[in-house]
Order: sequence, then structure tokens, then C-alpha cells
Amino acid sequence: MAIDCNLRRLAMPARAGLMAAIVLITAIPARAVPDDAVIAPPAAADWAALAHLPDWSGVWTPDIRDQDAQVETNPVPWTPALKKQVDFWTAEENAGRPHGVLINCLPHGMPSLMLITHNAQEFLFTPGRVTLLGESDGNRLRRIWTDGRAMPADPDPSFHGYSVGHWEGDTLVVETRGILPQVFLAISEAVAIPTGGDAVIHERIHLIAPDTMADDLVIEAPHILTRAWPTRRLWHRIRKRSYEIVEGVCHQGDFEPASDKWGNPVYIPTRQQDGNVLPPAANPVQPNP
Repeated sequence: MAIDCNLRRLAMPARAGLMAAIVLITAIPARAVPDDAVIAPPAAADWAALAHLPDWSGVWTPDIRDQDAQVETNPVPWTPALKKQVDFWTAEENAGRPHGVLINCLPHGMPSLMLITHNAQEFLFTPGRVTLLGESDGNRLRRIWTDGRAMPADPDPSFHGYSVGHWEGDTLVVETRGILPQVFLAISEAVAIPTGGDAVIHERIHLIAPDTMADDLVIEAPHILTRAWPTRRLWHRIRKRSYEIVEGVCHQGDFEPASDKWGNPVYIPTRQQDGNVLPPAANPVQPNP
């Protein structure tokens, strides 16, 4: 498989507004943890064990070119009925009328977070858990438990699901269930289908080169797929300080700076016309409560 660096992202100056995910990664204790167990604080040996895990430091940017190539060379096995919907949304996107499935500030959810994100992620190793933490309103939060617990029989549904993982050598092996039915399986930011609520995601996350990471996924979604879909996503490590993670707030663009009646700096909703944001007023003042 050819590995292309994401030149579009590399060309962005300082990547202002970057939205990212922080991953907290751990080794597995020897025994399983009951569902209602009180988890003991990590011991010195637990922290020392982290030194034996692979080096995933730095900022990892998704290979967007390879995302597109994967969909072209390894198409999603949609059911015939869903394929018609996909063709419709693809035609709308090609005609300049994109659906915009990710414009409402809701989380990407799984598996789209790993499939189509244009944003970077970091990996921080700690005992007990793998946590993906996005910087936009915290809504890219994803926890992968690696403390030996079993997958719950009926996990509470969420956008990113309930994830349980373990290490096989230098590979993090993850299973995710309990994904909300409204969450998309997306092949672009304009073409996506809700999974239907019975999706199961299997992942093997590992390095394939010193600065290249692969997430090998197998996606099961019987409501929308004719079979399990294996696919790969690549990430490239960048250590430049200009690529460090910065804050991003999804709804911040819906507000503009202003002053309240006492002169304190506040935010007020932007003025809009026909769905377009108008320039800020010369001296905006917060309306009286």
C-alpha cells in the first residue's frame, strides 16, 4: 500500500483551529475487573510498565488522500437500498449541494471519527484506559478500557460507543459496541448513512513505520452493510511545535465579542441573514436581560 503524506495539512500555517484527539493508553492488569468494582489507584509498577509500550508521542495527522483512496479501491459493501441513498448524496455533493453531515456540532461518533476526520490526535500513555479526547467542546471523547474488564452485555448507547482493548505486543486491539443508531458511517463529510444501532467496530492500531500509524478496522453493521467491511486508515507523526494541538470550540463562530451594560467583555449571538453571518456591529452591546 502506498503511503502519501497529507500535503494539504502540512501546508496549513500553524494549523490554527485544529481539532484533535488525545489518547490515554495503558497496559492490562492480569485479572478482569467486575462491572461494579472499585478501581484501585495505579501502583508504581503500573506506571513503570508504560515504558514497555511503543513510542506514540508527537502529533498524528490523518492521511486524507489515503482516506479517499481507500473508499475508491475498497468500497463500502452497502445494502442495495442504502447504496441508492449513497449514490443520491454523492450526486448532490458533486453538484455543489453537499449534505453537510458534520455541521451541527454533534460528535463524529464511531467509526467516522477514525474514518474521515481531518483533524490530528495525540497519544498519552497512562495506566488503565485509552481516552480519545477531541478539542471541540470535548465531544470527541472516546475511552478505551484496557484494565481487563469484559465488554458489558448491554452498554449504554453513545456516539463513540463502549470500547474495550488490550495490547498484543505493540498493537492496541480494540472492540467497540453500544453505538447510537443515529451515528453515521461516513465516507466523506457529505456522504454518510446512520449505522442503525447494531454496529460493532474492531480495530488494530499499530506502527507500520517509525512515523506512520495504521488503524486496521473491521466494521460490522448488519442494518446497512451486506458483510463486515475491513478498511485501513493511516496517520503520520509530526513533531514540529507549529503542529501542537490548539483549542477549538464548535459553536464559537455563532457568537461575536461585545460588552454588557457594565462594560464587561461578553459574547452575543452573531447577526445573521438568510443563514449567512453578518459583520459585527461597530460597538455591539449585550441586550439587557
